[in-house]
Amino acid sequence: MSATPGSAQARPEATPPTPPSAPKPAPLAGRPADSIRAALLIGACISAVWLAGSALHAPPALIWAGALVLSTVSCWAVGVLPEPTATLLFFLSAVVFHIAPPTVVFSGFTSTAWWLMFGGAVTGVALRSTGLALRLADIIFHKRVGTYPQVITTVALSAVGLAFLMPSTTGRVLLLMPIVLALADRLGFAAGSNGRIGMVMTVAAASYMPPTTILPANIPNSVLLGAASSLYHINLSYGSYLLLHFPVLGALKTVVLIWLICKLFPENGPMPAQAPVTQTAMGAQERALAIILALAVAGFATDAWHGISPAWISLAACIVCLLPGIGLVSPKALTEQVHLVPLIYVAGFLGLGAVVESTGLGSAISAGLLQVLPLTPGHTAANVGTIGAMGAVLGLMSTLPALPAVLTPLARDLAIATGLPLESVLMLQVPVFSTVFFPYQSPPIVIAMQLGGVGLRHGTRLCLTMAAITLVVLLPLDYLWWKLLGYLP
Repeated sequence: MSATPGSAQARPEATPPTPPSAPKPAPLAGRPADSIRAALLIGACISAVWLAGSALHAPPALIWAGALVLSTVSCWAVGVLPEPTATLLFFLSAVVFHIAPPTVVFSGFTSTAWWLMFGGAVTGVALRSTGLALRLADIIFHKRVGTYPQVITTVALSAVGLAFLMPSTTGRVLLLMPIVLALADRLGFAAGSNGRIGMVMTVAAASYMPPTTILPANIPNSVLLGAASSLYHINLSYGSYLLLHFPVLGALKTVVLIWLICKLFPENGPMPAQAPVTQTAMGAQERALAIILALAVAGFATDAWHGISPAWISLAACIVCLLPGIGLVSPKALTEQVHLVPLIYVAGFLGLGAVVESTGLGSAISAGLLQVLPLTPGHTAANVGTIGAMGAVLGLMSTLPALPAVLTPLARDLAIATGLPLESVLMLQVPVFSTVFFPYQSPPIVIAMQLGGVGLRHGTRLCLTMAAITLVVLLPLDYLWWKLLGYLP
């Protein structure tokens, strides 16, 4: 019961009982116009693919597969639908319209990348809850973070340097992200601030882009290495690969990336003074987690020797953290802090790559492009640009880790059509899969963004800008470097 402000005492018998207040409805996510725009975009994609497929007399199954892939990719890239909504729509459409078997459509949930992310999410919760992440952040970054550019530089160099020691990109992301987030908290960078976004995107981009120039550091590198050996008996050496790619697309790209992140996500707010932090003795839980992580990192770094995937190492570490006797992550923390939405999104773009491969869409597009591309022996610059454009188109239709599996079987035909050495044609894939136009093309970048709580808009902004700089500045310099080393006539 309440009285009107300024009135006399209210008479209880004259005041009707106040009904319990109903809960306010949650605000709608987005606007109805967003759904209309999404429907128009999907309709335009279907119409475009249907017209192109009909003109080329493509099988209906291939047309529908192309329409689904283009629609999903467009929704992810433009952001007209929330990421989980677009992903669930992809799952439903692929199964209902029999575009691919359910085992293929939902294969992302059984992939190693998905389990890497799940295991890393749980160990990330353990790192934060035990305080070990903050301790590691202080040890690694102490006296190196006096200014915001120094923060970004230190994070980038840590990510690239770790690539020489740990061959799993996602493993590096899972190791660095909780540490970097703890550092962001200590520096006062709240969720949604430019400083925090910049640090997360530095881990995401620097863990994937420059390390594509280090032979065993990324999945596309390893796929290219294995395919070149099995198909053409060409064994790519660590040293020659590093010399050809790292100076421009590795070292120089890291410098450009640091500068670009400081420009796109400037943080001008005051940073806490970097006074020495009084270190307390490690508790039992911190020591236990440190041992678990040390064993996991050792397993990540030696996976080529023991043959156990980093995914299962990550899952094993996750299970140990969940054991009741150890108590690093409680069941409540598991349900509340390990979020479902990022896992759905990761399974979605991994499933999309599987659909592209299983339906033959990638092979059909690449074979069709090979017939119409203006490849002529003797025109080296034009041929290199054309092969790069072809790879970029294929990379937009699937994920970049799958690109070498599609392009490598075509390398001999491309070498004959262009007159370039076969090994040079194989190496031309590296500038392609190191250039990311949209985050969904690289699973580790998406995983880092999701773990760091950064939205697709910020990732797309960075990737597109970095891709533009790469096309205009870095790739021409890389072309001259190749010419200097004698890889191109």
